[in-house]
Amino acid sequence: MGKKIPVVAIIGRANVGKSSIFNRLVGYRQAIVADEAGTTRDSVTALVSLDEEHAVRLVDTAGLKRAEDDFEASIQEQIVEATEAADVILFAVEANIPMTDEDHRIAKLALKSQKPIILLMNKEDRAKPNELEAWKKSGIRDRISTSAIHDRGFVALKNRLIKLLPKGKAPEENDTLTIALVGRPNVGKSYLFNTLAKKQQAVVANVAGTTRDVNRADITYYGRTIRLLDTAGIRRPGKVKKGVEQFSVLRTMAAIDQADVCLLLMDVNELNVTMDQKLAGIIADSGKGLILVVSKWDSLEDKDAYSQNKIGSWVARNYQHVAWARLIFTSALTGQNVTNIFEQVLEIQENRAQKMATAELNKLLRKVVAHHPPAGPAGKKIYPKLKYAVQTDTNPPEVTIYGSHAKSLHFSYKRFIEKAIRENWDLDGVPLKIWLKNGEKKPSEKKK
Repeated sequence: MGKKIPVVAIIGRANVGKSSIFNRLVGYRQAIVADEAGTTRDSVTALVSLDEEHAVRLVDTAGLKRAEDDFEASIQEQIVEATEAADVILFAVEANIPMTDEDHRIAKLALKSQKPIILLMNKEDRAKPNELEAWKKSGIRDRISTSAIHDRGFVALKNRLIKLLPKGKAPEENDTLTIALVGRPNVGKSYLFNTLAKKQQAVVANVAGTTRDVNRADITYYGRTIRLLDTAGIRRPGKVKKGVEQFSVLRTMAAIDQADVCLLLMDVNELNVTMDQKLAGIIADSGKGLILVVSKWDSLEDKDAYSQNKIGSWVARNYQHVAWARLIFTSALTGQNVTNIFEQVLEIQENRAQKMATAELNKLLRKVVAHHPPAGPAGKKIYPKLKYAVQTDTNPPEVTIYGSHAKSLHFSYKRFIEKAIRENWDLDGVPLKIWLKNGEKKPSEKKK
């Protein structure tokens, strides 16, 4: 079973640059950034790798302020819940603005949580030394000056988080296999959960959004303990209601982090949904095994027009980013293919733990490079030379390739190498991560 990925929540009053900090840590522009206060109404989350051994679930919250109506109150409640769920709190302030009453209230809230807190004195490029010094009165000892716009202070912030948090990829010391049922609302997750668990634990209804929290059930399958997690349905961000539903999305993300294999349920009557494709990408980025489950097969009247082969071809075209995922057609109502799910999950978990001999990896790498040498970046006289490959992790499998200018390798060549590896090892249903490092690593130095 995967360990819970640590949660890092960014809090602060409106318009202090929380979303800019979030985007800088994530590495791309995910949150909306604007000069208007209160742009972020929902909590935005992303899985962030601080280094190869530390991953965190980063949460960007709306600006804290006094709730003037029920709508604002629900947002503030969501922020408080996110803070309670966090392992580390990043309290963002404007370095050049004296501490306000709102800042005092937020600092009090953060300190009350008794969680590790880092005060981010953002926009430090606008602040004078005495203004930075004044923030010692906040009562928060851990302080880092940052500028999200100019990328200052973020190396220090990442290093501090690495020291505060445990490794996010270490497996737990047990043999429990965890399966998370993920998908949009009303696609049949709770029906399938109850059928797999063989008991009516989750509330099943035709109303979208019945499951707010993560339901759990432990069962034994041929001597193996399997934990089922039934998660709340995730809708596209614009459709997510404030408060409880928004926080349930964070719980769902945490369930994905804890899972070994995810079942992504898709309603056979509503397949062309971008949100399903996005969820598949999130699961892949989290390094989890993946089965695409086309649910409610019994409800399809014209099965000739929508044969499994036709739907399979459609899935192959629209889910190329997870082409390695398995596909299964189920009906929780009739029990079609339900027991087959456990067999497939066990096979996928074996693939996740698979070990590749270093000698065989390097034999394959030499063959790939000889057949099609890698090219450098367009317009630059850089010629990558790949010298050595070694498997550096399992669950999911990870391969590190060393060589000169290895990091300048085009992403399409990484896909070319991945395809070759998959043709030689059974990695069906499992993502494969390939890391590139400059320099040559000797066989005697490889990671045990």
